[in-house]
Amino acid sequence: MRAEDWDARYAERQQWSAEPNALVAELLRDLPPGTAVDLAAGEGRHALWLAGRGWRVTAVDFSATGLARGEAQPGADRVTWVTADVTAWDAAPASADLVLVAYLHLPDPPMTDVLRRAVGWLRPGGRLLLLGHDLGNLTAGVGGPQDPGILHSTGRLAPVAGLLDVDRLEQVTRETPAGAALDTLLWGRRPAGPVGARR
Repeated sequence: MRAEDWDARYAERQQWSAEPNALVAELLRDLPPGTAVDLAAGEGRHALWLAGRGWRVTAVDFSATGLARGEAQPGADRVTWVTADVTAWDAAPASADLVLVAYLHLPDPPMTDVLRRAVGWLRPGGRLLLLGHDLGNLTAGVGGPQDPGILHSTGRLAPVAGLLDVDRLEQVTRETPAGAALDTLLWGRRPAGPVGARR
């Protein structure tokens, strides 16, 4: 979808809950705060949650309307809000302790390119957390995006996982009002040494 399409959706009503995704919160809850980038931040629910825990967060999304919803929330002054296309936006190398990519769905090669750049933004030991709709939802009869070209899978994320020390790369289940949905999770850290040196 284009930025204009998301602007229209956000203008109509709030799209996401105010609370962070439960798995995101579980994985990040005990990390010491540092500098974070929230890519495709939408209405900023994760950025605001992280900021409330002491993180310095940059929230990036191409929907100015979505970000404006986040900016209107309490604590929004602790987040840097950036309206930009994540396929073109860049951060300084080795400047982040965490990059969060929650439910960003793009075709390849743009998706892999974004994630490779995101690994480069991490300091050694910095964490990448990607969570998104899994390809298995198409056969499971669950809602969400129906284009197989933008859905995640462990195989699709393997090239990016190869740049990290991986804690988890797996299909996970998420409960929704309509039943169980499948997500893909990539959770790892940048090793010491230049990005791309690992195979």
